[in-house]
Amino acid sequence: MVEKIIILDFGSQYTQLIARRVRELNVYCEIHPYNHLPEFDSTVKGIILSGSPYSVRQEDAPQIDIVLLQEKYPVLGVCYGAQYIAHVLGGEVKASSTREYGRANLNYLNHENPLLKHISSSSQVWMSHGDTIAAVADDFEIIASTDTVKIAAYQIKNTNTYGIQFHPEVTHSTDGKTLLENFLVSVCGCSQDWTSDAFIEATVAELKQKLGHDKIVLGLSGGVDSSVAAVLLHQAIGKNLYCIFVDNGLLRKNEFEQVLDSYKHLGLNVRGVDAKDRFLSQLAGIKDPEQKRKTIGRVFIEVFDDAAHEVQDVKWLAQGTIYPDVIESVSVKGPSATIKSHHNVGGLPDFMKLKVVEPLNTLFKDEVRRVGKALGMDATLLGRHPFPGPGLAIRILDDITPEKVTLLQEADAIYINHLKLSGWYDRVWQAGAIFLPVQSVGVMGDERTYEHVICLRAVSSVDGMTADWSHLPYDLLAKISNEIINNVKGINRVVYDISSKPPATIEWE
Repeated sequence: MVEKIIILDFGSQYTQLIARRVRELNVYCEIHPYNHLPEFDSTVKGIILSGSPYSVRQEDAPQIDIVLLQEKYPVLGVCYGAQYIAHVLGGEVKASSTREYGRANLNYLNHENPLLKHISSSSQVWMSHGDTIAAVADDFEIIASTDTVKIAAYQIKNTNTYGIQFHPEVTHSTDGKTLLENFLVSVCGCSQDWTSDAFIEATVAELKQKLGHDKIVLGLSGGVDSSVAAVLLHQAIGKNLYCIFVDNGLLRKNEFEQVLDSYKHLGLNVRGVDAKDRFLSQLAGIKDPEQKRKTIGRVFIEVFDDAAHEVQDVKWLAQGTIYPDVIESVSVKGPSATIKSHHNVGGLPDFMKLKVVEPLNTLFKDEVRRVGKALGMDATLLGRHPFPGPGLAIRILDDITPEKVTLLQEADAIYINHLKLSGWYDRVWQAGAIFLPVQSVGVMGDERTYEHVICLRAVSSVDGMTADWSHLPYDLLAKISNEIINNVKGINRVVYDISSKPPATIEWE
């Protein structure tokens, strides 16, 4: 049984980052909404309470039974979590007269306290709060302060309950990782043995037991998640895994052939299905992005179902769902207020009578890549940029025609090739060309042209939750623009998107 930390989410923008930091310390953790508590079994070693956009002084502020939890487990409250513990156990939280956001430095800390071992005396921390803990009950001990925040950290005496007003999970808190490790190891007694190799060993054993000799189909996309899921399943059940890779006519240039070739080297049983005409005919005349997505999803299920029926006695459908997909499909406000509906979460159509297995649904994207590396997968495959499920359909901001797809594929291929040749591909989280629904005047030779515009998009990110536009060199952009305009007939203008997420999104549709 894998030991774990439970993170109770009160709606903070930093909750996923807390989980990532805990896992970087080789401790498994799970995020659960505060109002949908998991079963607390013997594997739980401690609990972290997240921050929140709420104030503990609001009538509708998130609440839990903190006394029940702290009697059984070590608890660390972060920001709102710390304020909530202090508030319900006899302290006072009020609006701060010195609202503190950004960097601060500790001017006092108790080096003897297990939470603060090996942390420097003037350590920089990151504050983000409008309320402050003005007073605590007599059984609370203040263990750290800044110039403006007296109660920056506390411990309830003779317990393993702690609260910190700052955010240890962000890199601006210079000793944040040390503090989290102190809580995990010194306070909770975690053994830090959750590694990629340990995950593979445990998951393969679990899959063997769960699946037995059943047959499974998996829809490959050519991306990292489905590829790693396929290799992991192949280790567990071998020839009983049947992989299906559908060409929807909206892939990148030559991607169908290249991906099929890469899978041959992995020893997977893969069948390629050419369904270009079927998808493009169904998409004809559709401009609305949501209708495009729904049409592609419907046709994919139909094509996939046809292919799956050619395998006798299939019992399971495997998916490359990863942990952010799961988290983003559950809201701290309850199941009815979904943050994001995701194509891998939420079940199957009734006519597909298959059980679902998702071997990666506890991993973040960077963890999936590490597992793939531990499985011996090729670095080129593991380093592939994310690519939208609907493919180029949502990068053509217009109705879909074979001519527009070909034009975009050619421009995109030139763009991606230059990123790879220049060394920028691995420095970018995601990149692609977008076909804009406008035409512009140009001059080629002695002739006036009125042709299409292509927009280039490249972003840097850790997990896609937020993203900044990549500052590609001007000379590189000039080379890309010149080659696209000179070699792709029908394009006479190239522009570059310099919007970040938020407020923009990575994709345009």
